[in-house]
Amino acid sequence: MYRTHTVIDSPVGPLTLVATDGTLSAVYMDQQRHRPAPETFGTSDPSAFGEVTEQLGEYFAGERTRFTLTLAPQGTGFQRTVWNALCDIPYGETRSYGQLAELIGRPGAARAVGLANGRNPISIVIPCHRVIGSTGQLTGYGGGIERKRHLLDFERGALVPQGGGGGATLW
Repeated sequence: MYRTHTVIDSPVGPLTLVATDGTLSAVYMDQQRHRPAPETFGTSDPSAFGEVTEQLGEYFAGERTRFTLTLAPQGTGFQRTVWNALCDIPYGETRSYGQLAELIGRPGAARAVGLANGRNPISIVIPCHRVIGSTGQLTGYGGGIERKRHLLDFERGALVPQGGGGGATLW
């Protein structure tokens, strides 16, 4: 496996992008839970992430609601099933862990879904921030609850996107 990485700025702080054999395999926030050691990210190569950087920029500018990137998240079969289902949660909407468990045909596996969700290596692009507790409360997020709240508020239109027209921008 050949890995490369770069770090980009974003409204939720620096994001470390990692590619494995040329395909996006991770988007890590600083101080993210389950973030591997930096020496596993490979060599620094910003030129390898043009499309990823462009789509993330469009997302944070409020111009993109779904990513169209080829992804290579590394995890168990169950984790990949959960991560795939996360991509079907529409922009600006949320699902509970229980709802997600039902969607993948594993009712009663909400806790396992939560654990898989927490191990998602491709934050934002695979929108694990869109999963909430059964009563609507914000629960665990590898990047921190404040970032989760920020992303959800942004997607619901409560925050002005980067470069948004009129008024002050929040980032």
